[in-house]
Amino acid sequence: MSWDLLLLPVPAGFDSVDDFPDDLATPPLGSHEQVTAALLDQLPGIDFSDPTWGRLAGPAWSIELSLGSETPVDSIMLHVRGAGDDVLGAVFAIAGAVGCRVIDISEGDFLAPDDPNGWHSFQDYRDRVIRDS
Repeated sequence: MSWDLLLLPVPAGFDSVDDFPDDLATPPLGSHEQVTAALLDQLPGIDFSDPTWGRLAGPAWSIELSLGSETPVDSIMLHVRGAGDDVLGAVFAIAGAVGCRVIDISEGDFLAPDDPNGWHSFQDYRDRVIRDS
């Protein structure tokens, strides 16, 4: 089970995903080569053995980066597992490297770098599901 985050190059002026028009078009992030180069420049520990699927490991967490197979890359999905608030620094470093904002899929809105509530809520939910199963 993972905490899923969408990285999208949302133009300035949107305070919430509720503000998105139905026809929102965002610029592409670039080719797979450009995107992986930008990510590796900021986070050289990402494993891109598969150029469409990266992996980054921290002390108590891991992040899988799904770039998709289409070129150009238009968004990145992050699948976050584990524990520790330091993962948020990695999430925002990844987003910053490609000029994106972070959307918490479970909450349905932008994630703020200084607000770990979405991450904590996911961990509580995950732990409850595991405990009750």
